Amino acid sequence: MPLAMNREVFITCAITGSGSTQDRSPHVPRSPGQIAESAIAAARAGAAVVHCHVRDPETGAPSRDLKYFREVTERIRESDTDVVLNLTAGMGGDLVFGDVENPLPLKENGTDMAGAAERVAHVAECRPEICTLDCGTMNFAEADYVMTNTPGMLVEMGTIMTELGVKPEIEAFDTGHLWFARKLVEDGVLESPALAQLCMGVPWGAPDDLNTFMAMVNNVPDDWHFSAFSLGRNQMPYVAAAVLAGGNVRVGLEDNLMLERGVLATNQQLVERAVEITERLGARVIGPEQVRKKLGLIKRAPA
Repeated sequence: MPLAMNREVFITCAITGSGSTQDRSPHVPRSPGQIAESAIAAARAGAAVVHCHVRDPETGAPSRDLKYFREVTERIRESDTDVVLNLTAGMGGDLVFGDVENPLPLKENGTDMAGAAERVAHVAECRPEICTLDCGTMNFAEADYVMTNTPGMLVEMGTIMTELGVKPEIEAFDTGHLWFARKLVEDGVLESPALAQLCMGVPWGAPDDLNTFMAMVNNVPDDWHFSAFSLGRNQMPYVAAAVLAGGNVRVGLEDNLMLERGVLATNQQLVERAVEITERLGARVIGPEQVRKKLGLIKRAPA
């Protein structure tokens, strides 16, 4: 197929994530203040979009607490650095089953199932420009954990996001997730052109080989916008792969802790490296105002 390189690229920085990485690097931010500070540094380094989860400041464990989302949002908006805010809405769909012979009852430690309105309560309150919508159920690396997003739940969450005027970022971990996302657009739940994030190499979703990646790309409608990322040591190769395939870029400590072998990264350093790769390919890194125009986003002032 012909090369379809993207010449105007926006970079998203995924600041902290919800994985158990908080004790593996001192650079993984925990408190709302640390998360906001790291997001602002990433924006100054060239990220037009910052994707934020929140954590318990004491333990570093992932959280859905509204007050943490509110503080992160306020700190970023009140700073003198412009950036597009993207909040996760992926939590609240976690099932951890018992052992293989006794799957029920569910394990209390790790199970977190919430209704659609509760899962997007922080989105309704903080009104980011973008929030994520994980468009499918899948097994992750853990033996008995399932990320649960039923079609009915996704229709309801997508409807709420659209009514709030917040653009969903479709998190696609496999081709079937894009298939369902196209259905959401066809049914008017999501508006077109949609925004997709191709999540590569996440066990057990789409592997991050290039054949599978191009299958994912080829399942994105031509009028949509997409970004892509991979995990760990393949994060930076996927900066180049995404640009060459016509997409945009995601980097950050949610997906990768290392700048190079033996060197722990900061979010700022990962963005700087992504900027360098993108520009060496001959593309231009665009800023938040251009992203808003491209994606039809609504910027909201500090409260």
